[in-house]
Amino acid sequence: MKRRKSPKTIVALLLASMMLLSGCGSSGGDSKNAGNANTGNTNQSTEAGADTSPITLTFFGADASPNWNNMQDDIGKVITEKTGVTIEAEYDVGSGGGDNKIALMAASGDVPDLIFAKGNLSSLVDAELIVDMAPLIEEHAPNIKKIFSENMNRLKYSNEDPAIYSLTTNVGVDQESFDAIGGFEIQQRVLKELGYPKVRTVQDFENVLKQYVEKHPTTDGQPTIPLTLNADDWRIMITVTNPAFLATGAPDDGEYYVNPETYEAILHYKRPVEKEYFRWLNHMYNEGLLDKDTFVQKDDQYKAKIASGRVLGLIDQEWGYQDAENALKTAGKDEYTYAHFPVTLSEEYVDHSFQSAGVDGYGISITTACKDPVRAIKFLDWLASEEGQILRNWGIEGKHYNVENGVRVIPQEIQDRKVNDATNFTKESGIGLYLAMSARYGDGVKDSTGNYYTTNFPEQIVAGYTEAEKETLKAYGATTWKDLFPQESDFKAKEWGALYNMPVPTDGDYQIIFKKTQDIIRKRIPEAVLAKRENFDKIYDDFLAELDKAGAEKMEAEYTELVKARVSLFTGKDIK
Repeated sequence: MKRRKSPKTIVALLLASMMLLSGCGSSGGDSKNAGNANTGNTNQSTEAGADTSPITLTFFGADASPNWNNMQDDIGKVITEKTGVTIEAEYDVGSGGGDNKIALMAASGDVPDLIFAKGNLSSLVDAELIVDMAPLIEEHAPNIKKIFSENMNRLKYSNEDPAIYSLTTNVGVDQESFDAIGGFEIQQRVLKELGYPKVRTVQDFENVLKQYVEKHPTTDGQPTIPLTLNADDWRIMITVTNPAFLATGAPDDGEYYVNPETYEAILHYKRPVEKEYFRWLNHMYNEGLLDKDTFVQKDDQYKAKIASGRVLGLIDQEWGYQDAENALKTAGKDEYTYAHFPVTLSEEYVDHSFQSAGVDGYGISITTACKDPVRAIKFLDWLASEEGQILRNWGIEGKHYNVENGVRVIPQEIQDRKVNDATNFTKESGIGLYLAMSARYGDGVKDSTGNYYTTNFPEQIVAGYTEAEKETLKAYGATTWKDLFPQESDFKAKEWGALYNMPVPTDGDYQIIFKKTQDIIRKRIPEAVLAKRENFDKIYDDFLAELDKAGAEKMEAEYTELVKARVSLFTGKDIK
């Protein structure tokens, strides 16, 4: 892996220069029982001598944020009032994951003050564009230190370079999920008409879609689509290839399957059982049940189809189609929204959606372009304070929630808007728009008042369901969608964390081989799915041979060593 030239030296120079420079960009017990802890004064903005003078920080987010309102939302205005900070944000558009934009940043050195780089952090680190936040956190960020506490090791970049280049923000610390947002999805109206049938295997899923489309070949005058997938750019992994993990009893570890005993990593497509999953997709296509446009439609076309109400089934994560589902809710079509099921190839397999990866994930970074990293880390620390987290998750007391007998309560009219007018409400309130910008506790953690930090707890989740969802859940004897899935307690946490966040070499043979294999995967998987039945085996077998010819075995061996090193970093084990 390419070595960086003393990131600590960069930090030292930045810290030394901050006395002369006035701004970044353009100036102007355990934590699960956090409610029992003495949190002290977590309001950085009211501390004696805290700097709240106007300052603008530039930010780039690798995910799209269509509801971003330039901090003119309710929460954004309060953040600026409390901290003096205005965020000048740019977000990736479409489904590119920031790949192209961040590649240009790494090559040019032109970066914003703050960045949420997702899987492209390594390219910026290797270009010496990211600050080591470890000394900044130690001196200026008590709230961040408290949140990560014994998990600080999991923020370290690698054994060779233990710097902290990002704060995990896409998942909350001590997260306890109370709901399912993925799996195989079916419209509520479909399930109701068919008498809420059993949906456990791909055959069950197929039967439901087939029965309904035979009865209703059109929806609102348009052809009914039994199943559509989103293969636009990296989204192919979310809806086409990654489900092969979960449908065959393995956790989602990106492009690799890791043997939990030996830590050996292989491209997951090589698992024989996954071939059978893709054979099923091929069968769905040949039966006319899989949308013929699956591999050519763009992200916006995919969402438009869902918003039309004519798509019966999905295999996706809710965040991937939420805008379209919100449009259905706004149009009063609750019954066209989707139920979630833990579908597998057969009942011998168990869905691993809730196998924990621990504290690990994508996060926010401070770049070397930031002229005042101390002010930046103090801003991030205020967002991570109890006050900042409640604001980011709940909104403003008296406007978005009330406190009744010591309990935070969301008024019914606000809850109704969150469910039925989600897009406009998000733009106006800002709730949910600032979560990626700093460290936070996850669902299930309580603050010093005994209230949950987030609004994702069972009672509030149920309150957020549409009537159609509640009716479906009741029919299946469940309160939340997660009740239908295997639970975290059924699995041992992954010792290697979230592999999508593991640094990999940005130079040398690894990247060359990885790019070759990705090109092969994105060409051959669609080809196999769209093939005539009799041609599937040959195409798939040739696909696996092509991967090895491109150097997959060498890449897998290198990745295996990285996994072992990561397990050693996270657990302290001596892995041979």
